[in-house]
Amino acid sequence: MGLDDKIGNKSEDLGGKAKEGFGKATGNESLEAEGHKDQASSSLKDAGEKIKDVFKKD
Repeated sequence: MGLDDKIGNKSEDLGGKAKEGFGKATGNESLEAEGHKDQASSSLKDAGEKIKDVFKKD
């Protein structure tokens, strides 16, 4: 996995956590859900990159 991808995925995850926290604090369920979505997207991208790495090693 490239360093740029790792940084991008981590940034998306942290942004999602911030959105989720802000949504909870303000009672904004839409923003909270968007934060969850961003975190899930980040996790899927990270998993995809790890799978690519496995095949690159062979």
